[in-house]
Amino acid sequence: MTGMPLKAAIVVVSDTASVAPLSDKVGGVLTDVFSAEGPNNWEQPVTQIVPDDVLQIQRAVCGLADGPDPVNLILLSGGTGFAVKDNTPEAVSPLLHRQAPGLVHGMIAASLKITPFAMMSRPVAGVRNKSLVITLPGSPKGAKENLEAVIKLLPHACIQAAGADSRALHAGGVRKLEAEAGVASDTNSETQSSHHHHHLHHDHSRGHGHVVPRPHTTPSEIPRSNDPSAGANRRHRESPYPMISVDEALKLISSQTPEPEIVEVPVTTALVGSVIAEDVHAAEAVPAYLASIVDGYAVIAPESPTAGPSTKGVFPVASITHANEEGALAPLEPGTIARITTGAPLPPNANAVVMVEDTLLASSTPDGKEEATVEILTGDIRPNENVRKPGSDVALGSRILQRGDLITSVGGEIGLLAATGTRTVKIFKKPTVGVLSTGDELVEYNDPKTLQGGQIRDSNRPSLLSCLESWGFPTVDLGIARDTPVGELEQSLRDALRGVGRANTSVDVIITTGGVSMGELDLLKPTIERSLGGTIHFGRVSMKPGKPTTFATIPFKSASSTQEGQQERNSRLIFSLPGNPASALVTLNLFVLPSLHKLMGLGQKQLGLGLSPSFGLPLVAVSLAHPFPVDPQRTEYHRAIVTASRKDGRLYASSTGIEGVGQRSSRVGSLASANALLVLRPGKGAVAQGTLVEALMMGLVVQELT
Repeated sequence: MTGMPLKAAIVVVSDTASVAPLSDKVGGVLTDVFSAEGPNNWEQPVTQIVPDDVLQIQRAVCGLADGPDPVNLILLSGGTGFAVKDNTPEAVSPLLHRQAPGLVHGMIAASLKITPFAMMSRPVAGVRNKSLVITLPGSPKGAKENLEAVIKLLPHACIQAAGADSRALHAGGVRKLEAEAGVASDTNSETQSSHHHHHLHHDHSRGHGHVVPRPHTTPSEIPRSNDPSAGANRRHRESPYPMISVDEALKLISSQTPEPEIVEVPVTTALVGSVIAEDVHAAEAVPAYLASIVDGYAVIAPESPTAGPSTKGVFPVASITHANEEGALAPLEPGTIARITTGAPLPPNANAVVMVEDTLLASSTPDGKEEATVEILTGDIRPNENVRKPGSDVALGSRILQRGDLITSVGGEIGLLAATGTRTVKIFKKPTVGVLSTGDELVEYNDPKTLQGGQIRDSNRPSLLSCLESWGFPTVDLGIARDTPVGELEQSLRDALRGVGRANTSVDVIITTGGVSMGELDLLKPTIERSLGGTIHFGRVSMKPGKPTTFATIPFKSASSTQEGQQERNSRLIFSLPGNPASALVTLNLFVLPSLHKLMGLGQKQLGLGLSPSFGLPLVAVSLAHPFPVDPQRTEYHRAIVTASRKDGRLYASSTGIEGVGQRSSRVGSLASANALLVLRPGKGAVAQGTLVEALMMGLVVQELT
């Protein structure tokens, strides 16, 4: 089926076996399963043993899947139960680029036929790059049973994951694939066993070596938006989407946000705000030569007072060396000195520098313009005094930046790359974000005409674009899409994905505002689901403002091909934010920014000292400067001004709301001067003055004047 054997690796996750490898029994049992499949299908698998440690598990998987010669299949045995140290699913899940739930269902269903305790396992399966990754139980018996349940289907899965042409693979139909794999569907087996019983119900819970996955929900149980073509009596009277918490929404966004893309770019100031994608090593040493650290005179210094001529006395000045001088330097002859400036290379033979403060001018040249002889007042100068050795600042080949480092505007990282002669670096590509406003009532904010009827100026789009650009992300203004049941909204979204029309460049993330509520002209959700084949991961969030915030993914075929005639299918992210101005900006900061941070590669580096990288706005504790009312049911993200006190050094928060009016989501001015979002949990009445609450910082802290 493959033409050549596939490569597999077994990773045994066990604290005990990592210390005593001979105690492991799983590796041999699983190796026997591959041997039974024959050498034409699988090479002899390699086996690794790692302890129950998330980082070491992840290193093992990445080492097998990310290198220049990845294996086709990675099996991890152990750590899939409910014990405190069972961390394998948590270690593996973030590494997967695509999930494989069918394999998980197949293994569990096969094990349930043997023991009800199969329900106590937490397997994970999916694809990382071109490698299929599957977790198995830690017991030899359980691991063997799970692998045997799916082993015959794995060659087909591995070949597809490696980039084979799916159309060619499936050309003979399912029956051909089943025959090649040595399996049969229940339909085939019943037909073969008795052609007199074609009218009988085919029980798909009984398999021959595998279990056919089947859905456990009906279409009616899956929430879907209004159908614009249906009549009024068919429209939802309340949202079909479950209300989820902010934390649940953030987890869904993180799980659906793909891993960042790596690109190689030249070293310029345009790198600021980018994240390094691989370790960078110095192409040149700094300094590249023996350099002076003071203004003075290069000399040949003895190792000791008795080891050679003293540096004390009157010496002729043989040459002058400047830091910007080019070309070869003449060697310094014994008994002479060379004038030298800070940073300049020492001439050959020189090994030390005398500070100009330790010398006197003895005589000048006949024209009086240069020094002829100089008296050195000290004989204590020794080799390497007042000089920097080659590579003393940065050694040749040393690591100067590591994967996950952020190129900051301070300039240190750019300066380091420039000083070491680094011409190009690999970074995580920043996502391009398109912003689209929706609604018949919208008028361009700079349109000179007078507003009529229910028209309003589109303030959301320039607000969101300015915020995104301040974060350093490339943006595309997608304009305004009208609320027409057919055509314009769908076409605007398709153009943005393809990079045509107003978009002019393909976008990675689309942000829309408006059209996500319950009216018959709120068409975002039905357009995503019904016209573009997308998946809405959530459509309501328990928060204030921003309840109708919607997050979705849309399948998209990129123009680049992995093989001739085959396009790679990816997903594009869509954040559909509410149309109210405050809601749009709050949810942009709260939900979109963490996704963009992941897409640009932030969080790729462990910080140490017990710290973990985080996405989104920084979280601090602030003291309330006055009472704040709270919502009885939803967490409120209250726009506030956080000020640093000169008296006690604490941070104090004041509302931007108007007394007696509060902070309606439609109130544009509530964010005009805000630098923070206060996280006010549900409750009764108000939170008292002086209470410490969490604040998400959107801008710089304001300094108290007195």
